[in-house]
Amino acid sequence: MSLEVCPVPNLKRIMISIPDQLLQEFDGLVNHENKNRSEFIREAMKFYIAERRRRILHEQMKKGYQEMANINLSIARECFSMEHEAFEDPGEKIAECRK
Repeated sequence: MSLEVCPVPNLKRIMISIPDQLLQEFDGLVNHENKNRSEFIREAMKFYIAERRRRILHEQMKKGYQEMANINLSIARECFSMEHEAFEDPGEKIAECRK
């Protein structure tokens, strides 16, 4: 039984420049993972992009929750003010109206 390697469709070749020390560390990881440089870089790029999207979504949600908190606080203050007026002493209201 043989395993056929299915090539990744629409591959583009790129050239990058990296410092020697980074390349040595990278090659060590590649060898440790039993992968080739291209596979490792593809996985790293996918991971980075997914992590970046996750962080952006987290920040958007955080901003939305903060905006909703401000809206809810404003509504609560308005309702508190209206409730406070509703429970004021009716005698005071009558006295105010007679002035």
